[in-house]
Parts: sequence; structure tokens; C-alpha cells
Amino acid sequence: MAAGGAIHKVPQDIPSVGRFAVMSDPQGAVFLLFKAVGEPPAPLEMMQTGSVCWNELHTNDAEAAWPFYERMFGWSKDVAHDMGPMGSYQTFKTSFMPCGGIFTNTQSSPHPYWLYYFAVDDIDAGVERVNAHGGSVLSGPQEVSGGAWVINAGDPQEGIFALVGMRKR
Repeated sequence: MAAGGAIHKVPQDIPSVGRFAVMSDPQGAVFLLFKAVGEPPAPLEMMQTGSVCWNELHTNDAEAAWPFYERMFGWSKDVAHDMGPMGSYQTFKTSFMPCGGIFTNTQSSPHPYWLYYFAVDDIDAGVERVNAHGGSVLSGPQEVSGGAWVINAGDPQEGIFALVGMRKR
């Protein structure tokens, strides 16, 4: 790929659903491109239960990774946050809305990856659902800005994801 990434699965159709391809950036973080058949449904509102409300790239070198995404998707940098010993956490946006962050991995991260945050109505109920369905809570709940709480979790196949929501208890 001219931009420095790799194609892991060439574009393929899913009948009556859409077309997808599996790619990775120059540092190896895997992502999927997808185009639905027909008109896409209206996007969920930010923090609407079930929405992907934040996208976070954990990478080997955030400064080196950024130009790939800027060039491929037209994202622009938003606010950078000093995370002390963890370095800088650079948020990015599409058009006018912040939608994710990028930072350099800590030593506890084995390789570059995308972490997706799903909105839940109650973080404690989310923890219970993760555990009840064979997943595991890897960290948290931890309070973040605005009074929301976050957990990092793994599914039964060891895929990682995050949940974010308020505490209702």
C-alpha cells in the first residue's frame, strides 16, 4: 500500500450487507474498512448506549503513526494532553467532533492496537455483563472526566475493548 500500511484481506463483498477489507497501519495496528450496501442508518449519538463513543490507538510511536491516519482519513489533531511519564495523549477529530486519541504504548502493551470504547448506561451493570458472558475485566472501573467511569475488558477470545458509562449505584 502506497501509504505504508498493509492489506491483510483484500476487499470482499458480504451479500446484501456491504464490502470490507482488513488493513494495518505502518506500525501494525489492524483495522477494518467497511462500506454498507444502500443508505447507512443514522449514526448513534455520542454516549448513546451501544455506540462506539471513543477510538484509541495504542502504538509504538504516536508521532510516526499520526501522518498515516491524517493522510488516509483526513483526521485532524485536536487537543494534546500531557500524561506525565506516559507521554502525550493526542486527541483527534473528524470534521468538527473529537472522536479518539493516540498515544505511544507503555511497556505493558504487547503491540500496536485500536481500543474501542462502547457506551453503557451503567458501568457496574456493564462489569456484571462482561463477567456473566465469559469475559474478564482487565482494569477499572476508573473515574475519568465528567464523572464517567471506564473499564478495559477482554472477551472470551481475548479481544480487548472498553466500556464507559456513569455509576448508578
